[in-house]
Amino acid sequence: MTDIIYQKGVKTVQKGKKIELLAPAGNMEKLQTALHFGADAVYLAGKKFGLRAFADNFTDEEIFAAVELAHKAGAKVYVTINIFADNNDFDELADYLKLLESAHADAVLVSDVGVLDFVKSHSKLPVHISTQANTTNMYAVAFWQKAGAERVVLAREVPLREIKRIAQFCPDVQLEAFVHGAMCVSYSGRCLLSNYLAERNANRGECVQACRWEWQVREVSRDDWLPVYEDERGTYIFNSKDMNMLAHLPELMDAGVVSLKIEGRMKSAFYLATVVGAYRRALNAIEQGVFTPELVAELQKELNKASHRDYTTGFYFDEEQSRQYYESSKAVEEYKFVAVVKQIVPNGVTVELRNKFSVGDVLEVLSAGEDTGKSFTVQRATDTEGNSLVVCNRVKQLITVNCPYALSVGDILRKRKD
Repeated sequence: MTDIIYQKGVKTVQKGKKIELLAPAGNMEKLQTALHFGADAVYLAGKKFGLRAFADNFTDEEIFAAVELAHKAGAKVYVTINIFADNNDFDELADYLKLLESAHADAVLVSDVGVLDFVKSHSKLPVHISTQANTTNMYAVAFWQKAGAERVVLAREVPLREIKRIAQFCPDVQLEAFVHGAMCVSYSGRCLLSNYLAERNANRGECVQACRWEWQVREVSRDDWLPVYEDERGTYIFNSKDMNMLAHLPELMDAGVVSLKIEGRMKSAFYLATVVGAYRRALNAIEQGVFTPELVAELQKELNKASHRDYTTGFYFDEEQSRQYYESSKAVEEYKFVAVVKQIVPNGVTVELRNKFSVGDVLEVLSAGEDTGKSFTVQRATDTEGNSLVVCNRVKQLITVNCPYALSVGDILRKRKD
């Protein structure tokens, strides 16, 4: 046994213990990014049946390619069919399940009991119960197990002490829990605001995130607006902070969680690389017995470099804390995504441009290797024809720059925002 020290004190975690790091994949580029930065599994959606209708998502052909790519990397692919279904949704579901079986998807995520029953009677695909099913207690988990589920993604509202009780009560069910990303003001994401205000149904994957808007409140029997301003900009009383459980991974593992889920199929590849990379390093450190407060502090700084709101541990602990972000509806971002490495060349790299940079700028490395956080000054930049560039500002342009580090294809260059 190895002592692992973190914010709450000293915790004992068995050295060598494995746990799944599960990342979102909104499109093929994000799937490749998640795998490159160390995800053990990804979850994604096809063009139908998923709760992120405005992510790029995957065509039928792309699902086959995604599963093949993931399996070559030793990772798994879980496909969401977690809408709250109407009768008409079942007309095409049988064929879709056959497609997922042919693609060798590793599991499907469902929320609806009718969909679960349909999947079990029409396919051999393993079933995971989505967090949208708002499973909050051990008897509900036991019910899903009896209905044929292999894994349950617990509701975000379940405290850590209750997860431990659930794991003890249902030892044969895999428990998955969210550890990082956006949270919803509505209970387990059951939201009517989007449908009411914009006629886009959040429970069918079309949420406009109305909770992030600036709000004023008026009680219906009164003429005056209630004085709920936080400052001169207004108030964001429905705007949740972002979850961040990186410092508490040993506790989640001890509680019986087998899969740590990162939110964000709508987030950028840069966000995904930053978060997956940080959590991969944390889990590797736990496995090796070197998860220290110093490493946690370093990784927290890394997480701050991607777009985020103020952080919270959500409902995992009993202490009183604010879970709402009152300052603004906008996230903060310390760095911007400049380019992704496409080829290694002598004394440099060829990158695909995402945001402007110039010769003389200092760029920082986001790598799946050991060079994350290292920086260098751009001394030269050339296009594919060998022409020298001073300002690089054509998105998707291939540019070769000097780089003193041994990077890999898929690594990212970033720049501190002015």
